[in-house]
Amino acid sequence: MAAWRISLRHAAMIHKDLVGKGLDGHMTTDIINILMSGIFYASTLFLLAAGLQLVFGVQKIFNLACGSLYALGAYTGVVFVEQFHRMGLPPILSLIPLILAGLSLFFVGIVIERGLLRFVYDRDESFQLLLTFAVVLMIEDIIRFIWGTSPKSTSGDYLVYGQIHILDAVIPVYNLIVIASSLIIAALIGYMLAKTRFGRIIRATADDRQMGEALGVNMKVVYVKVFTLGTVLGTLGGALVIPSTAAMTEMGVELIVMAFAVVVIGGLGSMKGAFFGALVVGILRSFAIASYPELELLLIYLIVIGVLVFKPEGIFGGSRA
Repeated sequence: MAAWRISLRHAAMIHKDLVGKGLDGHMTTDIINILMSGIFYASTLFLLAAGLQLVFGVQKIFNLACGSLYALGAYTGVVFVEQFHRMGLPPILSLIPLILAGLSLFFVGIVIERGLLRFVYDRDESFQLLLTFAVVLMIEDIIRFIWGTSPKSTSGDYLVYGQIHILDAVIPVYNLIVIASSLIIAALIGYMLAKTRFGRIIRATADDRQMGEALGVNMKVVYVKVFTLGTVLGTLGGALVIPSTAAMTEMGVELIVMAFAVVVIGGLGSMKGAFFGALVVGILRSFAIASYPELELLLIYLIVIGVLVFKPEGIFGGSRA
């Protein structure tokens, strides 16, 4: 009897140890999945927020239309990928038409800046916000007119790139490609701002527009280039995300809210803030969805409120690079 009790106790200890290890392994897998999902979302959100920061830093306009430009990039990405497939090219190269789709919409930025925004630079901020909100409505109507209201998506391209395993966590390779692409774009933006003549002009005019004009800087050209670059960053983000989700007209509205949270957390006008803020929002959103989806927006709003109360200028407020 004593030997039987010892055997049971030993078996129970072994079972407890195995269960504990199983739970630890499962928890580690869940954490990796949540983190990678959050970073993937943050990588596309960063592109949108970077364009928003760039435009505000130079032109002092908070572009509410950034989310709609993101949605336009997503729909255009679907069209480009479909044409790519019709040409008989391999699906694994679908990243190429997605990048081309985002870049091809540069003319939208020129049209909006020259056709609308140039008339309101010296007007009240509320007027500027109303104008960019009008652009939101116009782009949404254009999307409905061209593509209708049904969601659009690419067929199976997301899984063509395969998956990798990290400590039992299954990570889609396409997510890693998008994350790497965003990091490369972030590095290129940093290089442009710090090392190129145009970057120096951007930083100088962001700090003192009148001084830039006095030194002979053509502000009309700078504004066109900056807004076009901000537009391309937004449309590129929308195009890159489309294999993993469907393009919908309302997707831009959600991104406007998230971009607002990013710039509040990171600091309005700061590119470092855009990177940090997007990472915070992406990871918090992923954890909220995994644990209690109803808290997704509430948790982000609480962080935004906390930043506004304790550090109103944002974590990197005042930093231009």
